[in-house]
Amino acid sequence: MAIEIGQQAPEFELKSPSGDVVRLSDYRGKSAVALVFYPFTFTGVCHGELCGLRDDASQFESSGVQVLAVSCDSPFVQARWAEEENYGFPVLSDFWPHGEVSKAYGVFNEVVGCANRGTFIIDADGVVVDLFISPDLGTARDLTRYAEAIAKLG
Repeated sequence: MAIEIGQQAPEFELKSPSGDVVRLSDYRGKSAVALVFYPFTFTGVCHGELCGLRDDASQFESSGVQVLAVSCDSPFVQARWAEEENYGFPVLSDFWPHGEVSKAYGVFNEVVGCANRGTFIIDADGVVVDLFISPDLGTARDLTRYAEAIAKLG
C-alpha cells in the first residue's frame, strides 16, 4: 500500500552502521525527517544522490530536518560506505526482515529486491507532508525537490 500526503508515517526500527537502533518515533516532537530510500549502496546514481544531500546539508539543518537514508543493503556494507563518504546523516539498513520498511512505505521493488528511489518528508508530528518517487531505479531525484518539500513543513 502506498503512503499518501497527510497520512501518519509508518513507525519503523532500523539499525545504523554502528549497530544503534533508530526509530522514527525518536524524532517525534523534536524534528522533521527526510526519509530517503535508495536502491543500492556503492552504486553511481545512489552515490550521487547521497553526496548531493551531504554537500547541501545546510538546507536540512536550517529547517530542522533530519535526513535518514535507507536501503536494503546489510549494515556492514553501509558502515563502510558511510565511513568512506563521510555522510553526516544516518544510513540505515532495511536488510532483515528484508525490505520490511520499504514495503511499509510502498517503495519496495519486488522484482529486484531493493527499495525504489522514494523520499518522504515527515513533520515532527509524524505526518507525511510531501513525497516524491523516481519513475525507475536509474533516474536520480531532482535535488531541488527537497527544498520544495521542506517548504511545506511551514
